[in-house]
Amino acid sequence: MGNITEYDMYLFGTGVHYDIYKKLGAHPEKRGRVSGVNFAVWAPNAAKVYVIGSFNEWDETEYEMERLEPNGIYELFIPKVKIGDLYKFLIETKDGRKLYKADPYANSAELRPGTASRVADISKLKWSDDVWMRERIGTQNIYEKPMNIYEVHPGSWKRHAGYEKDNGFYTYREMAVEIAAYVKAMGYTHVELMGMSEYPFDGSWGYQVTGYYAPTSRYGSPEDFAWMVNYFHKKKIGVILDWVPAHFPRDAHGLAEFDGTCLYEYADTRKGEHPDWGTKIFDYGKTEVKNFLLGSALMWVEQFHVDGLRVDAVASMLYLDYGKKDGQWVANEYGGNENLEAIELFKHLNTLICGRNNGAVMIAEESTAWPRVTGNVVDNGLNFSYKWNMGWMHDFLDYMKLDPYFRKDNHNKMTFAMSYNYSEKYILVLSHDEVVHLKCSMLNKMPGLGIDKFRNLMCGYTYMMGHPGKKLLFMGSEFGQLREWSEERELDWDLLDVPEHAQLHDFVKELNRLYLKYPSMYQLDDHPEGFEWINADDCFRNIFSFVRHGKTGRNSLLFVINFSPMERADYRVGVPKKKRYTLVLDGSEERFGGSGTKHPEIYMAEAQACDGRDYSFAYPLDPYGIAVFKF
Repeated sequence: MGNITEYDMYLFGTGVHYDIYKKLGAHPEKRGRVSGVNFAVWAPNAAKVYVIGSFNEWDETEYEMERLEPNGIYELFIPKVKIGDLYKFLIETKDGRKLYKADPYANSAELRPGTASRVADISKLKWSDDVWMRERIGTQNIYEKPMNIYEVHPGSWKRHAGYEKDNGFYTYREMAVEIAAYVKAMGYTHVELMGMSEYPFDGSWGYQVTGYYAPTSRYGSPEDFAWMVNYFHKKKIGVILDWVPAHFPRDAHGLAEFDGTCLYEYADTRKGEHPDWGTKIFDYGKTEVKNFLLGSALMWVEQFHVDGLRVDAVASMLYLDYGKKDGQWVANEYGGNENLEAIELFKHLNTLICGRNNGAVMIAEESTAWPRVTGNVVDNGLNFSYKWNMGWMHDFLDYMKLDPYFRKDNHNKMTFAMSYNYSEKYILVLSHDEVVHLKCSMLNKMPGLGIDKFRNLMCGYTYMMGHPGKKLLFMGSEFGQLREWSEERELDWDLLDVPEHAQLHDFVKELNRLYLKYPSMYQLDDHPEGFEWINADDCFRNIFSFVRHGKTGRNSLLFVINFSPMERADYRVGVPKKKRYTLVLDGSEERFGGSGTKHPEIYMAEAQACDGRDYSFAYPLDPYGIAVFKF
């Protein structure tokens, strides 16, 4: 008797078997006194399915699987198969072809360029992160918590010396210790890890997935991956993974035409293929495919204790015509370009993940103005926890790349995001996508020469940290990586031996420290009372001034940032109240590469009108001057 019951097949057929990954795939078990592995795979249009593997010399006819109806699931228990054995499913199609497929539900895979699945057991993972998990579950309001994310591509953060021969990747356990120490020292709250689901091609960075249930074997086993997450949690660091339900590659061993037909993808190529990416699009209307994706997301959060998923390429799922020309797409039943099936999937997915896992977050990389991405399902929202603010990012970088002389005519690029800030729950992002493909590193986007580039970037990072919204910065950007990022090499850590890079690094660390110290920088990101412009229109001097408020009204922060190389010795800033203002961040300090100008720590507001306020105080601004005051 097999493990797949009629009830399992009913739930799978209706798309709500949330523990499906505990049934399909390869699961070690004992039947009587016999140890072995139970294999199960969904292949309804196959003529026959066999299990082949290292345990039977890849014999193609020894282990034929039994077909179960009505779903077309195939199942077979094979004695003496053990954890670590390699296997594939040999699928005989109805037109006589043989397909050698990796297991879609496998929890481990052979290291590329091998393409076989590997028997694993994730039912006995060891955890000691109870304190973290209890605190996460007990979270009352995630939006009032700090979130400052360090985005990491593990294979290129650091590598072992002499890696030309074997890639030199850090293992999950090694990177956990190294990254956690660095992240804690820098003051980040979360890591977002790229490319954790198994994928065949390094150059895809993990965005063309073949193993939706398997941590990539590049860095170790599923147990090693769990050890890493556990270690981050013990160090009080949240873990976010990239998750890619938008598309999958055509690789012969993968999901494409899995049983000889378009099983996981839309059969109509106008719906089922991305012309620009050369990839397949999941059939979101098929209940078993939806269940496959729901189960994958749940496994990462519930089985591997991950704190959130950043969902890649959401816009490509929402729009039927995304990246397509006329004639390359099909309208929905109402004649529109919205993918109604993907919309329903998102509502189901986000309600399910966040409903079953309080404190976990779902983050949308959504690049358009689609309404209510983070809105409640009751209001026809998609129910994501956060949305990447791509609009802010593009406007911010457009402004930052300009010579200061031309910034006066583009001042609104820095202020525009506040006009829609409260329409969604946002994360401000400067991600990996902005430092590749000839876009230049963050430092080399900056105008000017030498120290001007560093000063510009410090101004930009200060503005980002002060602006409402949670934060994300890609690795290397915190110390001014000069070269564009490449997955083929580690970051240029030796730059930290150069004073200007070390000073930028220290400045980012100080910004992160302020962020964690003052709740006014994160508590009211999505409430109008949390932000107040002092002067949003000082375009001719390239100066921005604003205030961040917290819930209690205590320790509000006044930001003043001069995006010009001009000194403003006569600068005066209007203030909301007749209070004492204490300088808590001074960009002029020598440790940040500033002029070394000694500024007083305390400033008393005077009854002198400025910036439309009754009170103000004088503060001479250096070129690219940065000042943050608490009051």
